[in-house]
Amino acid sequence: MTALLPTLTSLLAFVFALMLVDQWRERRHGFQLVWAVGMLWYALGAGAEALAELGGWSEPLYRVWYLTGAVWTAGWLGLGTAFLLGRTRFGYTYAVLLLLSGLVALMIRNSPNYAGAGPLPVLYLIGTVILAVAIGVETYFQNDSWPRFAAGAIVGVTVLSVVLMLLTPPLPAPGYALDPATGQPIGDAMPGYLRLLTPVMNIPGALSLLLGAIFSTYMFMPKKRVLPYSLDPNQPGDQFLFNLCIAPVAIVVNLVASLPGAVRDLVAGRLHSRVPATILIALGAFFPTITDSLNRAGSTQLFQLGKFLGVVFLFAGFLVSVEVFREIRIPFTDIRLATARRERARRRDREAVEPRDVAPRADTPQPRTAGPGGA
Repeated sequence: MTALLPTLTSLLAFVFALMLVDQWRERRHGFQLVWAVGMLWYALGAGAEALAELGGWSEPLYRVWYLTGAVWTAGWLGLGTAFLLGRTRFGYTYAVLLLLSGLVALMIRNSPNYAGAGPLPVLYLIGTVILAVAIGVETYFQNDSWPRFAAGAIVGVTVLSVVLMLLTPPLPAPGYALDPATGQPIGDAMPGYLRLLTPVMNIPGALSLLLGAIFSTYMFMPKKRVLPYSLDPNQPGDQFLFNLCIAPVAIVVNLVASLPGAVRDLVAGRLHSRVPATILIALGAFFPTITDSLNRAGSTQLFQLGKFLGVVFLFAGFLVSVEVFREIRIPFTDIRLATARRERARRRDREAVEPRDVAPRADTPQPRTAGPGGA
């Protein structure tokens, strides 16, 4: 019975990955393929837990679980959000999260859990600082290639983790670590230099997915701007820095102030489908982020439930998104069963992101939904 939840999680994540690949095959948006990779890691991590519940843990299974579930999943899903929002000012957020991940890796390096990391935490910090500055500069100059820097970081850390895992000697018996109270896997058996990769991947990954979905919700809501701001790079430097600092607060304040109007539009049937879709995606990012944090803190009771709820809400956001129903088609074929429902473009939706909010380029297309399925 204990294998049921991770089995369902793995199967649903694998189906989700296949649907994302099919969507990428049809529309060729890079973020769809990146999210498909992230969901594949999600499926493999949960699948390792399911196999362990059925036949017991082993060192190879534990290593696969750690790489796919603990290190790779969140980073690749967050990278998908970076590609999706590459033409907005979300690059500033991603840069800050990268910098935060390097600082966290440096601050926790002296913990006994990360013994043997050597100089790697300093190198992680240097790398994240360089990447954060590069992404910030690219975003400032409205260059939508900044996600490529993020991709370089995620791919680089992924390759590094494989190399470090291959160089890691046999783990202390029994070759894995479980919470004695719940039997859930924990990372204690891994050497410190590998465990320090988790904040570098998970902080920008999980928080990008969560904040990107919230940001996308804000973009497609009917807005009431209580606190105006501008990220136009043509303004004086001191004004730009001031607006950059207040932008996170302004978005939160304006989001809260806009909720009553969004509820009215929802009741009247006028609310854009991308708003509930991105809310579901935000919830899908929130639950595993919280339970993974609890797992790291030693509370593993909700670990599998959090992963299951995460993929359920992410998948629900994918299905609710109007983009999925642009047409009904047999997956991996060109056979169309029906034409899609479409939402009539409204002036408010076309202006969902105004220059004073994110200052996109003049040729920037309408923002997509910040989550798997946004097309």
